[in-house]
Amino acid sequence: MVADCGVSEARAAVRAAYEAFCSWREVSAKERSSLLRKWYNLMIQNKDDLARIITAESGKPLKEAHGEILYSAFFLEWFSEEARRVYGDIIYTPAKDKRALVLKQPVGVAAVITPWNFPSAMITRKVGAALAAGCTVVVKPAEDTPFSALALAELASQAGIPPGVYNVIPCSRKNAKEVGEAICTDPLVSKISFTGSTTTGKILLHHAANSVKRVSMELGGLAPFIVFDSANVDQAVAGALASKFRNAGQTCVCSNRFLVQRGIHDAFVKAFAEAMKKNLHVGNGFEEGTTQGPLINEKAVEKVEKQVNDAVSKGATIVTGGKRHHLGKNFFEPTLLSNVTQDMLCTHEETFGPLAPVIKFDTEEEAIAIANATDVGLAGYFYSQDPAQIWRVAEQLEVGMVGVNEGLISSVECPFGGVKQSGLGREGSKYGIDEYLELKYVCYGGL
Repeated sequence: MVADCGVSEARAAVRAAYEAFCSWREVSAKERSSLLRKWYNLMIQNKDDLARIITAESGKPLKEAHGEILYSAFFLEWFSEEARRVYGDIIYTPAKDKRALVLKQPVGVAAVITPWNFPSAMITRKVGAALAAGCTVVVKPAEDTPFSALALAELASQAGIPPGVYNVIPCSRKNAKEVGEAICTDPLVSKISFTGSTTTGKILLHHAANSVKRVSMELGGLAPFIVFDSANVDQAVAGALASKFRNAGQTCVCSNRFLVQRGIHDAFVKAFAEAMKKNLHVGNGFEEGTTQGPLINEKAVEKVEKQVNDAVSKGATIVTGGKRHHLGKNFFEPTLLSNVTQDMLCTHEETFGPLAPVIKFDTEEEAIAIANATDVGLAGYFYSQDPAQIWRVAEQLEVGMVGVNEGLISSVECPFGGVKQSGLGREGSKYGIDEYLELKYVCYGGL
């Protein structure tokens, strides 16, 4: 059983974080770095148990869960190093008797709201940066996956991170809205970091606006995956499998629309279908050989089913898959659709499931227009062997991240985030810690 926190517990957690912040901000960067490194080491030592927790609470295949734990731990390692590289500036002004200094200071208590699809990594990507900067945090994990957050809390405590620095408030779906509102409107909270839907992100932005809090938002996507005639078909298919079906298609950077140029269309669709049948195996996440587990709940399955039925009713062709899997109500077959048009739901509504719709196009300009015809812009992918085309398309795609001849783009060293309504700010990389720092200008006169 997990505690079902309410508003009172949320406020108590914020108070604890605020009280801890007063001392945590004074801990040296070297010591914060050391504590984060110890936390990282404990994650590595316990990686098998942590992976099994993810599989148990989300259904993610165990091999993928192991990959997430390493990815999650690497954020703690990365930000343990970044903690010691928070530098300021000295600016020489025209006045001979003055010097200008720029300091970087922690913003304060951060409210961190994370999703279920990466229940460990989405926490450490935010919390690692926050703690490295000298902030304290209150984490509200997704209702479906609270155990990963609590396991991280236990390891943080073992690492020596002081009480109140990392707080977790698990809650039921019934309490989620009021708990989220409570921590985001609390006057003691200075920063909100959220990963989730654009709809929820807009609500949290309203909460933040009332007290002008700093915000980081990693919201929805509708990633295009473009295959040009010059592409290597085998490479494109491998990239398509990786970008579409990781975590059963339940990732925010997951390819949602496959745009394939007419000259290569038939060869790509045939090869993609064959690769799906050969490489994708639906099953229990704990069973060896499983590459796709269940979706997070039946509501997620219903959404995929609705998009498939809508597309077929408007003329799309099911190449493979297309229905619920016989294993149970939360499973859906890996599905490939051809003859897809832009009036179908699957082309303008994020799927978050194992559905790959293919749209045929003729020209580069047409592909760019289709790819950019959305109000979100998180990630985009394309395959081409034409160097000039690669530069043109990479610059013209209205997204925050681009994969060129590559289907997996996430890395702790690189900035993660989008444009348009896909969010605000960046996570990971050397830029991630800046989201938790304020600049202070000091004018030192009388010299």
